[in-house]
Amino acid sequence: MKITAGKAAIAIMFLLSAVFLFTLLVSADSQQQEATDYEESAPLAVSWAIPENVTFAGEALPLQNFDTRESLDRELNATAYRHGSTLLTIKRSGRYFAEIEKILKEYGIPDDFKYLACAESDLSNVISLAGATGYWQIMESTGKESGMIINREIDERYDLDKSTRFACKYFLKAYERYGSWTMAAASYNNGFSGLSEQVDIQKETNYYDLLLNEETARYIFRIVSLKLVMAEPAKYGFNIGPGELYKPIPFREVKIDTAVTSFEQFARQFDTNYKLLKFLNPWLRRPFLTNSEKREYTIRVPEKGARIQAGL
Repeated sequence: MKITAGKAAIAIMFLLSAVFLFTLLVSADSQQQEATDYEESAPLAVSWAIPENVTFAGEALPLQNFDTRESLDRELNATAYRHGSTLLTIKRSGRYFAEIEKILKEYGIPDDFKYLACAESDLSNVISLAGATGYWQIMESTGKESGMIINREIDERYDLDKSTRFACKYFLKAYERYGSWTMAAASYNNGFSGLSEQVDIQKETNYYDLLLNEETARYIFRIVSLKLVMAEPAKYGFNIGPGELYKPIPFREVKIDTAVTSFEQFARQFDTNYKLLKFLNPWLRRPFLTNSEKREYTIRVPEKGARIQAGL
């Protein structure tokens, strides 16, 4: 049978159309399979359950109130999913909590207040945009008013011991004023004047009954969320073994009441270097100390082998 050119062209077009249709069907099936595989393997976002009873410093959160429950729900999920910063805060707790806990106990402050330092700074010596500095985020004027040494060479806001003692003295004054540890903690964020103004306006003395600015309204819930996650990290998806927490750095204390012309040379006297000396004493802000007032300072010097011990 003789096949004309026109018929041959039609046959070729039909064949090409069939191939194209088959390719589309295979591609669609492949994409559907890939989507199914992705859905099965994709991580799920979990809404973490709120415990039935939650307290801060021995004071219960009224979780029967929808607004209290939803505020805690917001911060608990935010903290649990703030993976990087929360993970590092948990790790740093291994290095700093023991010292903070000891000072809180000395002043009679509930142990839960250690989580304020986590909320304030993620347990690191940071500076806020407003100029609040250190683990406890202390403003320069406030620190100086309380007797902290803050100048070009010394800034005790960077000193974990001194700044924690500052915070403890504040908490005691706040508790005396408000009769509530929760309100005392809230005032650390909002200040005496700011919180007391709202108490006077609203005629309420309970933190959970006050309408406050966004930051202070979230403050206690963020602290409590950190407490929940850091107390049981595995429960909230953080797979951290005890050996993965940062270790305290072994040190001894050296007292000085004279000038130091070079902390680099000072460090060499104790078989360490400038970097490690400043790591343990971040409150020393210059490579020297004039100390014209002949004050006595306590400097932490790393024990021999401390750099390796803290890393094992």
